[in-house]
Amino acid sequence: MQDSALKNKTCLSGLSETELISLAEKMQWPSYKGKQLHSWIYKKWVSSFDEMTDFSTKDRNYLKENYYLSPLTLTQKQESKDKTIKYLWKLKNNNLVESVRMFLEEHESYSACISSQAGCAVGCPFCATGAIGFKSNLKANEIVDQILGIQRDTKERIQNIVFMGQGEPLLNYNEVVKAIHLIKDSVSIGARRITVSTSGIAPQIKKLADEKLQITLAVSLHAPDQKTREVLVPISKKYKMNELLESLHYYYEKTKRRITIEYVMLEDINDEPEQAKELADLIKTLHCHINLIPYNPTETSRELKRPPMNKVYKFKEIVEKRSGKKVTIRHERGVDIDAACGQLANSFKS
Repeated sequence: MQDSALKNKTCLSGLSETELISLAEKMQWPSYKGKQLHSWIYKKWVSSFDEMTDFSTKDRNYLKENYYLSPLTLTQKQESKDKTIKYLWKLKNNNLVESVRMFLEEHESYSACISSQAGCAVGCPFCATGAIGFKSNLKANEIVDQILGIQRDTKERIQNIVFMGQGEPLLNYNEVVKAIHLIKDSVSIGARRITVSTSGIAPQIKKLADEKLQITLAVSLHAPDQKTREVLVPISKKYKMNELLESLHYYYEKTKRRITIEYVMLEDINDEPEQAKELADLIKTLHCHINLIPYNPTETSRELKRPPMNKVYKFKEIVEKRSGKKVTIRHERGVDIDAACGQLANSFKS
């Protein structure tokens, strides 16, 4: 459907059950029709009003004339040899965003990695999204509809959500929190299956803690010292390490939810044994686990390299032994289609 055809229509994806009931009542329909709309959108993932078989032809035609179902247009789709699927969506403002569906063999479940912004303003040098720069914030319905769009396409339910696609979620705070509530209440994915990843916007971490959402917070740390972190995560010049750590302790105290520390490993930059010791000492008193992410190559940062795996394992061993924390090495997915951590750049391989 062309953008001009949608101009005077209302998007139903992103409306809560209460809002859909209210909409039905405004149309002088029984309130149960609002519940039916909610079920068709969020439980059955329909892509057209014609699929809503418990509505009369007259009612379906009325819906088609005045409403539409999705704020996203699927532009491209690509599948990896490991069954990871990458989606490129066009927004109504013509910006592009990507999301990724991954199959987790160990849990026999599907996870969706979704975007909260088109592009990103943080500018981490190892991340392809940062090279795009910031384009726009996504609305809550554009965030949620990535999940619905994946389910419409695959006909398979998503069980876990990670806000690890394009953008810094906490720089689009209000829409992200609204989206989390929709994911919990309408898409029916529990809070404990939702992870929000941040580069470390300390004041917003505290604000998120006060929401008491029971989601998992993941923090892109990437260095144990302020100087190296300022190179790898430029926004840390504004939100210093001590302020960030204080906000993380606050988050745990408020939510009692263990925090994930993300650490992209870059050869000869942050992978030395001494840095492993520093990292262990830094997080020793924080209720967390550490996720080591061997660097995934991107076109925009060819000078960076992944450390050899024996060095990654040594780093893991030092951090585990010295901190007493659980340390994992992320299993990469979708590298062959640029769908892995740090690779989302709205570019598709043929």
